[in-house]
Amino acid sequence: QVQLVESGGGLVQAGDSLRLSCAASGRTFRNMGWFRQAPGKERELVCAITWTGASTYYADSVKGRFTISRDNAKNTVFLQMNMLKPEDTGVYYCAAGSSTDYHAGAYNYWGQGTQVTVSS
Repeated sequence: QVQLVESGGGLVQAGDSLRLSCAASGRTFRNMGWFRQAPGKERELVCAITWTGASTYYADSVKGRFTISRDNAKNTVFLQMNMLKPEDTGVYYCAAGSSTDYHAGAYNYWGQGTQVTVSS
């Protein structure tokens, strides 16, 4: 049974940092990513990484502030978020799939989500 379990969300102030983790079980994935959904908005892809780490994707809004990485030995993907802004607030979802495309349809498995709230 495939499971993705996120951790690391919380309430922080603008300018602070947070590190999210997503532990996968049941199988390994070529592509793992993080999506977020703010209240009243559509879920958006924040960043993603392929198995080797040779290919990554970052949304323009997080470039230079967020870093995605993965530890394949632990089947875990991380999201280091620095210089957080109030507009980063939302539920962050871990996603995994076999395709190397970077859109919601490329991901077959989803975590339950973890809340990130950034106060101004």
